[in-house]
Amino acid sequence: MTPTNENEKPRRSMGSHHSARADTTTWLTPPHVLAALGRFDLDPCAAPGWPTAKRHIILPEDGLTASWEGRVWLNPPYGMEAWTWLSKLAAHGEGVALVFARTETAGFVREVWGKASGVLFLHGRLFFHYPDGTRAGANSGAPSCLVSYGARDAEVLRTCDLAGTFVPLDACTTTVSLTERTAP
Repeated sequence: MTPTNENEKPRRSMGSHHSARADTTTWLTPPHVLAALGRFDLDPCAAPGWPTAKRHIILPEDGLTASWEGRVWLNPPYGMEAWTWLSKLAAHGEGVALVFARTETAGFVREVWGKASGVLFLHGRLFFHYPDGTRAGANSGAPSCLVSYGARDAEVLRTCDLAGTFVPLDACTTTVSLTERTAP
């Protein structure tokens, strides 16, 4: 947490948002990620004014208990509750979630390794955006991945132009293969 010059305040990575010192718990998906994935029908965790899908569910409406239809974009609230959201997306069977790549956690094992059709481990760290749309000054502080549920969305992750390593997880996949891409 060192400033780059003596007049600049120290910057923390977004990972510091897990502490009581955080200014916000709303971290908007970088636009280039959404553009690479195509159109979505529903965002059950939407923020006002941030175009992610045709239909937005915004607080105080509860996106977790609402009816989900079509292709879902999910950037869930981070923390233990994220796994409940991924469980609903897995049951829905059509969509993509953006989560931290905490591959060793019980939630990741259960909801991603155990249910997803594919994972794109993004190279580098994302810079999320604040509720006003400005890009955060520091990166996310942790690696991120995109998780697909359903064959169509696994194919989208496999072929999109985001730099990362794709791992197919579909139960029908009989061989393990990795597709690694570099930034254009």
